[in-house]
Amino acid sequence: MTEVRVLSASGQLGSGFLESSFDRGVSLSPHVIACDAGSTDGGPAYLGSGKPHFSREGTKRDLRLMLRGRDRLNVPMIVGSCGFGGGDAGVEWMSGIVEEIAREEGLRFRMALVRSEQEKAYIKRRFREGRIVPLSSAPYLDEEIIDASEHIVGMMGHEPLARAIEQGAQVVLAGRASDTSLFATVPLMQGAGAGPAWHAAKIIECGTASVVQRKRPDCIMAWIRDDHFDIEPMDPEARCSPQSVASHSLYENADPFLITEPSGTIDSNGATYEALDDRTVRVRGSVFRPSDRTTIKLEGARLDGYQALIIGGVREPFIIRQLDSWLEAMLAKFHERVQELFPNGLKKEAYDIHVRVYGRDGVMGKLEPLAQKPSHEVCLLFTITTADEASTDSIAKTFSHFALHYPIPEWRGLISGLAFPMAPAHVNRGPVYRFNLNHVVIPDDPYEMFRTEMVEV
Repeated sequence: MTEVRVLSASGQLGSGFLESSFDRGVSLSPHVIACDAGSTDGGPAYLGSGKPHFSREGTKRDLRLMLRGRDRLNVPMIVGSCGFGGGDAGVEWMSGIVEEIAREEGLRFRMALVRSEQEKAYIKRRFREGRIVPLSSAPYLDEEIIDASEHIVGMMGHEPLARAIEQGAQVVLAGRASDTSLFATVPLMQGAGAGPAWHAAKIIECGTASVVQRKRPDCIMAWIRDDHFDIEPMDPEARCSPQSVASHSLYENADPFLITEPSGTIDSNGATYEALDDRTVRVRGSVFRPSDRTTIKLEGARLDGYQALIIGGVREPFIIRQLDSWLEAMLAKFHERVQELFPNGLKKEAYDIHVRVYGRDGVMGKLEPLAQKPSHEVCLLFTITTADEASTDSIAKTFSHFALHYPIPEWRGLISGLAFPMAPAHVNRGPVYRFNLNHVVIPDDPYEMFRTEMVEV
């Protein structure tokens, strides 16, 4: 029976893992070491700006251990969604770190850079051909929106990764990629069962997220065979249970049994989960249903303006009693002040002031199911956004003072209603971004959207 061992270093490259756990994983002779490095979980800023989420120091530390382990084993190492957003800038950033480590450690290997950033001309052509399809809750799309995107990436499946390894790559740094494909690639290449390969990949792509009680990001191993797979965390103090592994299928999925990949669907309807011991789980019955066409998810981000934020606390009981009407009147009145700031006027559509009330519904907003009055104090988070940084700064400086002294009918004279935890009261965040694509494109084959460069390191 085929057996392919896959070591997942961590749920996110740069978030760390125990060196002792990684060493134990390497001692078990995995056939591949892989780690995801990106997500849309952190919002659109990383794709829009091209800047990484995790620190260079944390990323370099994790990569150093992974590259050393790979060198000891002489097996492929795969990192996907480099730089978090998965754009070309993220691939370049991470390849620079890898080359620096190689010089410091005296390592030699062949590296594949598999880029996933898309040319706007290609996306517009596919759009005109009717080969771009919206996903659930996708924003409206037209050619102007495509042109307005700062960066657009396609989420590759396992095929470009497998081709790079077939061409001799020992280290693969990929742009935006399906998390699952990073871990399924080598098992599929070596003939393991497609159902177990894809389902195991789904379980281990988040590192130790599938353990009973996750104390920190860490390593996990899968033994993938023809008709089942086993899962075990590499920290002896961590453990998996049938429930913890099965429940991970709920994570980030609209359907806990059917998970769509670029080349098909993972079907875990018939899966069974068995405890081999108090730390290891065996899963049987997983099926992969190939699709008759490849679908590549598109992610895009556009510049949404420049933003400042103001944090203020309110403990005044008379304000809290009438909080909504106080805020509504304040924002309406402040529009008059904005017109004084800008001689040519500034339409309400040209700037946005949004407030969140923490201590009441700041997390859920209008979706908050508990209708309750605020406690004795609340935190107000104001965000001010305009099309240019100077206007944002001007409005934020003025608004913090305006809101500080905005009256209520019960007051006489000048009284302050907000407590600012810092000075100055506003913080300029700089550019902010918005996702503007959540679609799939139907290419002619799974390779055409991705570009591979081989580098001798």
